[in-house]
Parts: sequence; structure tokens; C-alpha cells
Amino acid sequence: MSRTELTHYDALIYVMVMASAVDSAMSDTEMARIGHITRSLPVFEGFDEDSLTQIAHDCAEIVSGQEGMDIVLEIIRDTLPKKLYDTAYALAVEIMSVDQVIRTEEIRLLQLLRDRLQLDKLTCAAIERGAIARYRAA
Repeated sequence: MSRTELTHYDALIYVMVMASAVDSAMSDTEMARIGHITRSLPVFEGFDEDSLTQIAHDCAEIVSGQEGMDIVLEIIRDTLPKKLYDTAYALAVEIMSVDQVIRTEEIRLLQLLRDRLQLDKLTCAAIERGAIARYRAA
């Protein structure tokens, strides 16, 4: 990694990259959504958009290593303030919802993220239900 001090931006991007890559298919639509999110959500105010590619690359490098997913989950938990745990979960759901198909691997990642961040099931269900409503076709 080129930087030493991770920020909440890094951790949230790690969440989105993992959510996109967990099914081994990081689609252009998912990458475009990550870019849109970093440009539009208040939690990314002040984020240097030019660093997005490097942060995504750093995450992919860690994930590809031995026990990579566990390491990234630990980084996310340890880097984010607790008040952003539900935001991280919501971003994972958002990225997974883009293609309107949630795969087994994605469900497992959501379970791991929920457990690692100690989020309650009701909060997670509400976040998931909101994504279903946003991405439902007419």
C-alpha cells in the first residue's frame, strides 16, 4: 500500500470493492456506482476522487492474499467509527443491488460484515428492504 494512515473513506471503499468483487465479477456498472457514490454521498465530502483507483487496487491486493477477506473486514471494523458501521453495510447492499441479483457469495459477505460490525438484524433487514425498493423494476 502506498499510504500508511487509512481513513473512513478507505474503509468504505474497501466495503464497496469487496461487495463488487465477492462474486468474482466486478462489473462496469458496479464500478460506475462506486464512483457515483464517492461523488455524491455526504460521507465522502472532502474525498480526493483521484485516489479511488489506488484505494480499490490496495483492497483487491489484500483480498487476493491468504485470509484476505478476514483481513479487510478487520481493517474496515478497526478504521471506521462505530457510527458509520450501518453506512458501510448500506454501501455493500447498494453495490450488490446494482445488478438486481444477489448471489450466495454476496449474502455470505453481508453476514460476515454484519457479524464483524455487530449490527443488529433489524437494522440490516431495513437496509436490505430499502435497496429492494430502490432497484425494483416496474
